[in-house]
Amino acid sequence: MAAGQEVTAWRPRVPGVTEVFHARFTEYAYPMHVHDAWTLLIVDDGAVRYDLDRHEHGTPHDTVSLLPPHVPHNGSPATPGGFRKRVVYLDGSRLGEEFIGPAVDSPDLRDPVLRRRVGQLHSALARPGDELEAESRLTLVAERLRDHLRRRPRQRRLVDPVLAGELRELLDARVVEGISLEEAGRLLHAHPAHLVRAFSGAYGIAPHQYLMSRRVGRARRLLLDGLPPGEAAPAAGFYDQAHLTRHFKKLVGVTPGRYRGGTRRAS
Repeated sequence: MAAGQEVTAWRPRVPGVTEVFHARFTEYAYPMHVHDAWTLLIVDDGAVRYDLDRHEHGTPHDTVSLLPPHVPHNGSPATPGGFRKRVVYLDGSRLGEEFIGPAVDSPDLRDPVLRRRVGQLHSALARPGDELEAESRLTLVAERLRDHLRRRPRQRRLVDPVLAGELRELLDARVVEGISLEEAGRLLHAHPAHLVRAFSGAYGIAPHQYLMSRRVGRARRLLLDGLPPGEAAPAAGFYDQAHLTRHFKKLVGVTPGRYRGGTRRAS
């Protein structure tokens, strides 16, 4: 692993949690990408600067950041020494789609109680055998998150990107096998160039970047399941292991082998 990089990832036996990801990076910057899960993030050292929905945000120590699924974001160190973060990825059973809009508008929550509870959640998630405590703490965290999001009215959007949404659904359905813009254009009755403009304008990310993000997300889950990178690559839609490694390192900051080597196995 490169100097200044530390990564630990695992999937605990806690309903609603798809992955726990602890990392320290000094210089690495995430390009624009998406997740298919909610990203609940706290920073323990340093700070992260990121863009979400074309607006810049930051993560000081007292902030809990909640990034919704399928919305592109990036990330880079906001301090000279880099940052150390703890992330828990949550599926839709904890936070529904109705909260995506408010989370896009206000992803950074300054709430000392919530920040403390998220830290306690991570401590419980790191201890095999304490799954009930972790589930209890997650229940309280999710409840407080929902309370925050219900109080934040959704800002009006001037455009309804119907075509972009249809293309995203098509990409989601073809993550592994993929699809060409020409075929997508035939299915959606739109010129390929118009598809790219509509998708990029609606989501702030190109269709190919979105698809690669989804594939990397699938590869992460397969690696957490114990698959070696050579098997995870084609199962996630990559041409070969080298193809997976190139995109995985770009989006996660480490190679698939290093990521798998830093995973914990549920006991």
